Amino acid sequence: MSRSFLTRTAAAVAGLGAAVSLVSCSSGDGDKATGRLSAAGASFPAAIYQRWFQDLAPQGLNVNYQSVGSGAGVRQFTAGTVDFGASDKPMKPEAIAKVSRGVVQIPMTAGAIAVAYNNPGCELKLTQDQLAGIFLGTIKNYSELGCGDKAIKVVHRSDGSGTTYNFTKHLSAISPTWKTDVGADKSVQWPTGVGAKGNEGVAAQLSQIGGGIGYVELAYVKGDLQAAAVQNASGDQVKPTNATASEALGSIDLGPDLIGGNPNPKGGYPIVTFTWVLAYKTGNDDKTPLLKKAFDYMLSEEAQSKAPELGYVSLPPEVVTKAKAAANSIN
Repeated sequence: MSRSFLTRTAAAVAGLGAAVSLVSCSSGDGDKATGRLSAAGASFPAAIYQRWFQDLAPQGLNVNYQSVGSGAGVRQFTAGTVDFGASDKPMKPEAIAKVSRGVVQIPMTAGAIAVAYNNPGCELKLTQDQLAGIFLGTIKNYSELGCGDKAIKVVHRSDGSGTTYNFTKHLSAISPTWKTDVGADKSVQWPTGVGAKGNEGVAAQLSQIGGGIGYVELAYVKGDLQAAAVQNASGDQVKPTNATASEALGSIDLGPDLIGGNPNPKGGYPIVTFTWVLAYKTGNDDKTPLLKKAFDYMLSEEAQSKAPELGYVSLPPEVVTKAKAAANSIN
């Protein structure tokens, strides 16, 4: 056996060992990654995000998530002051163009936006005209809705909000007057009512105001608050539940960029939305394994299975597959 053959064989074995070592190291990096991440954005998913981040803390990953609303979250993400953002309204191409590191939008959970009200003994079943009339300020008393005499006091978001965007998008879809006079956005000029910050703030305000009515993520409908049945595009009046929200979400085509929606579905509860994590496509450097560890857990079967108990809807399996591919594309 020649010396050169032995040399080549030894080199090959050494190379193979190095390759195995690299594979072994990289495959475990994500699971073993420890450190801190900062994030800010939507209040809509805050309850489930906080639960997920509590689950990650014993694994050495601490995520400081600030529930500041989608508008503020997008601003902080664009400014680069957080490791990732969160929004209930996907970023548009012109907003993405302002982020030099690129943007990956990852659907993380979904849920229903409830029309919540504080009027014990009143069972609201709203037509589309009635829903629009309440927030246009043309319907002013519960007696106009089939309940006892009590003034309606509207509470809406005061901050830039993806919840507001999705709620006003639904109102624009069902009411030509709303579409023309108010429109759909994260912040609008409300025809009536008082403002409160975050889903938490609206829910707290509604709990303190007899006759109050507003819109919040379903998880925030607690205590004296009830959720109204709302008419969908098929004419059925449906209350928000995990099952009725799942039915509506199942009809939404997210599209190749995973940012699609439907403001007025025919089946199920009609005011539903996915909510997205905003990640930087490049330049994550040593935060990359931390981010991938966080996103991998958030999209895991274990994490998604906790959605219903917290008032959210688990992502459909086909959406999870696409979301994991998007999360894995960051570097």
